[in-house]
Amino acid sequence: MEPLVVEVRRNGVLEAVHRVHAVAVRDGAVVAERGDAAQTCFLRSSSKPLQALPLVRARDDLSQADVAIACASHRATDEQLAAVRALLGKAEATEDDLELGLQEGRPPQKLYNNCSGKHAGMLALCRASGWATQGYRLAEHPVQQACAQAHAEAAEVEVDEMATGVDGCAVVTFALPLERMAHAFARLPQLRAAQRVTDAMRAHPELVGGADGADVLLMQNTHSYVAKGGAEGLLCGVDLETNTGFALKAEDGAFRALGPAAAAFLDVALPPTLVQNTRGEVVGEVSLQIGRS
Repeated sequence: MEPLVVEVRRNGVLEAVHRVHAVAVRDGAVVAERGDAAQTCFLRSSSKPLQALPLVRARDDLSQADVAIACASHRATDEQLAAVRALLGKAEATEDDLELGLQEGRPPQKLYNNCSGKHAGMLALCRASGWATQGYRLAEHPVQQACAQAHAEAAEVEVDEMATGVDGCAVVTFALPLERMAHAFARLPQLRAAQRVTDAMRAHPELVGGADGADVLLMQNTHSYVAKGGAEGLLCGVDLETNTGFALKAEDGAFRALGPAAAAFLDVALPPTLVQNTRGEVVGEVSLQIGRS
């Protein structure tokens, strides 16, 4: 079946077209797909709920806010930054211990990097496990080894079957076919301590990302979905009511295609994705191509 097609129109005039591949998996079987379910890409920030598994298994002293910010790609709101600082405190670490760089367009402090919560969580894992914090971002460090094992456990693959790369925030990122990503998220509710992750994300979606993100919108506008977006137009998640995992990938990496595509593929109601000018005026819309739902 062809991928989902999402159009961007300004005053009715077509400006852009995005193709989105999508797959849903339940009980180990594909139950719905559009486009190429075998397409392989890096999970990027969609990994964060899986990367948080070693953390929640090692520490029972974390609040839901701590866990949610460890899963976040945050927008550096006051509330999100406060959550990062709180998790750093539990890690007995400071901003200087964060092994990530500065993020373009944000204040020149590592705390403002959208992955600072994940890194604070990795430092907290080091502290709980008695591991050295220096070099925690590197593939050979126990933190990254634990994250690799968590991905392999969830996806039911061998660690050496996953291609790896270096993510934008300097930690290891893992590549899987979309079908395996969906399978991993379908299994998330079954994995030890994972309910702490899913409960935290649903309790605090405002910490996980931006108010306009497809992942946050799914969690805020449904009663059973957990979702996490990743760089280059990826969205992964699970319906906790049916244990159906899903993965959507915009072929051109466009985040703006994910909301309309997810609403159509998952058959859920989400707010429209609007095109706005610098005055905040609505001048267009991003929506599924008519006749291609």
